[in-house]
Amino acid sequence: MSKEKVIIFDTTLRDGEQAPGASLTINEKLEIAHQLVKLGVDVIEAGFPVSSPTQFEATRLCAEQVSGAVICGLARANANDIEAAGEALKAAPKRRIHTFIATSPIHMEHKLRKKPDEVLKMAVAAVQCARQFTDDVEFSPEDACRSEMTFLYEILAAVIEAGAATLNIPDTVGYILPYEYGQIIAKLKANVKGIDKAIISTHCHNDLGVATANSLAGVRNGARQVECTINGLGERAGNAAMEEIVMTIQTRQGFFGGNVTTNINTREIYRTSQLVSQLTGFVIQPNKAIVGGNAFAHESGIHVDGILKHRETYEIMTPEMIGLSGSRMVLGRHSGRHGFVDRCKQLGYNLSEKEIQAAYEKFLEIADKKKEIFDEDIAAIINDEVRMVEQLYHLEYLNVTSGTGTLPTGAVKIRMQDGNIVQAAACGDGPVDAAYEAIRQATGQSPKLDNYSIRAITGGKEAMGEATVQIKNEAGRTFIGRGVSTDIIEASAKAYIDAINRMVASAGNNEDEKVTL
Repeated sequence: MSKEKVIIFDTTLRDGEQAPGASLTINEKLEIAHQLVKLGVDVIEAGFPVSSPTQFEATRLCAEQVSGAVICGLARANANDIEAAGEALKAAPKRRIHTFIATSPIHMEHKLRKKPDEVLKMAVAAVQCARQFTDDVEFSPEDACRSEMTFLYEILAAVIEAGAATLNIPDTVGYILPYEYGQIIAKLKANVKGIDKAIISTHCHNDLGVATANSLAGVRNGARQVECTINGLGERAGNAAMEEIVMTIQTRQGFFGGNVTTNINTREIYRTSQLVSQLTGFVIQPNKAIVGGNAFAHESGIHVDGILKHRETYEIMTPEMIGLSGSRMVLGRHSGRHGFVDRCKQLGYNLSEKEIQAAYEKFLEIADKKKEIFDEDIAAIINDEVRMVEQLYHLEYLNVTSGTGTLPTGAVKIRMQDGNIVQAAACGDGPVDAAYEAIRQATGQSPKLDNYSIRAITGGKEAMGEATVQIKNEAGRTFIGRGVSTDIIEASAKAYIDAINRMVASAGNNEDEKVTL
């Protein structure tokens, strides 16, 4: 019996980026998009083109440069949005326009201020307009799970007749539970006229922690596309996590009748997860399913004994299935440039000669401070030295003094984009606060510090520290910065400057208009 494919629609670059502080540069979006193709994603939702020039350009460049997946653009149910999406996507060999309008009574009355018959006409007109740009049109009834079923039957039948090939059923506010969601999909399959001409898709939010379960309930009841994000990234509590969806389908084939599969190359899951984490600044929680640091860790004596005797006693998946090798490669100063470059390639990094040189110089610097360099250290080095936003401010020098009975004092030299050096010194409540106050004085930037954390990247007393900060500008927009060093104060200062650089880099762009499906 041939298996039916579940289409993986990745919306990390659109819905995932709506997580506060997760804004990505155009180059970062392109890098993630290329990795999503390696992963085997079928559809990449590259952005919401009409919402800002940056979103339009990112979608356009994905359409031009990323091949191997359908490139999708989001558009509200109006001609202006759809035309912008069509223009941004025109270079893509395979392109899709995803248009939507709210269908729940509360949304139609209070947000749209439209009657159901008006909404139906707008939906049909939107699909017909989108068909002028592509035959691949997706329609979403926003807040579908709080909509009246009879109206859903009617509007979905109408958009199918107008040419929609995919019908996405969003749980926009993350309210529904798995049994209910599965029943909605089953009822749509049984009652929507012409449903055999379209693919039913899921798009579930995680407000109650059941986004993955809801999506899988949809698949069990006939949905053949799942909209999801890497690491479950997204607005509020996030979206269904791609890695959880794919590995559940693969691991529990019997539950799905043994007749569904995906195109995902699971060995690229961990690499993709790490890339998205590094570029967005969102650290993956240790107990995160599939890709968390503890996902394949066993400490209980009973578990360890069982694993040693027979792996499947306590492991339903292997680390190798998601791209983790059974043993970690350890490098040192004497590994040489060739060994370093070769390991970077094994980890999936395709670096230019200039990027290799910058990363290798940092590698040697770190190798002088710690004897062993692990894969996690290499990833941190590349993220810190190569994948950074355009730097208006660069930390040239940092000195902090603190101790019992001593007023913490920080001094910095900041190199500006034009090459000028600015120096500043300040006192603070502690060494990190003193460094941050000196940076504020040197840069003239005073964002609100919302969150600060530090963690060891690897174990041992020589471990590199990774600092993560979250700041807000005067408009209340959030930015995340990361920094790494064997010195946690230096890592903290680099993270703060990284966040400020991201904030300044975004100042010239209008803030993207955000939507939730």
